Amino acid sequence: MTAVWSALIVIVTVAAMEMIAALTHKYIMHGWGWGWHASHHEPRHGAFERNDLYAVVFALVAIALIALGAAGIWPLQWIGTGMTLYGVLYFMVHDGLVHQRWPFRYVPRSGYLRRLYMAHRLHHAVRGRQGCVSFGFLYSPSIESLQATLRARREGDRDVATTADREAPPASREN
Repeated sequence: MTAVWSALIVIVTVAAMEMIAALTHKYIMHGWGWGWHASHHEPRHGAFERNDLYAVVFALVAIALIALGAAGIWPLQWIGTGMTLYGVLYFMVHDGLVHQRWPFRYVPRSGYLRRLYMAHRLHHAVRGRQGCVSFGFLYSPSIESLQATLRARREGDRDVATTADREAPPASREN
C-alpha cells in the first residue's frame, strides 16, 4: 500500500508543480525576479542563460527533499521525486521542444504538443515582462483564447494612447 501512496504523491506533486511553476513564472519571474528571467526573453548567447538559475534552485529543493525523505522523513522523497519528474518534463517540453535547445529540431504540427508550442510562442510575442499570456509549461489555455487576450490588450493600449492624445494639450501632440 505504501507504493501506491508513494506513486500517488509523485503524480499529485507533478500536477501541483505545474500550478506552482505557473504562479512562480507569472508573479516572481515576471515580477521581482525579472533580473534572472529577462535573459529568457532576449536572444540567447551560448548554451546557458541567467534564467537557468531558476532550474538550479528548483533542483536543489528537490535534492534536499529526496535526501530528507531518504533519511526517514516520509513522504518528502516522493515529493522531491515528483519535482524531479516535473523538471524532466519541463526540460523536454520547454527547453527542447519550444526553445529548440537540443541538437535536433522538431516543430509539432497538431495536437497537444502544438498547443504547448504555440502558447509559449505567444508568451514571447510581447516585449518585456508586462502583458504576457500563458505562464504554464505543461498546460495552456486554447490558442484562440490567448490570441484574443493579446488582441484585446493591444486594442486597449491603442485606446489608452488615443484617449491620452485627445486629452493632451495641442502643443504636446506635435511632438
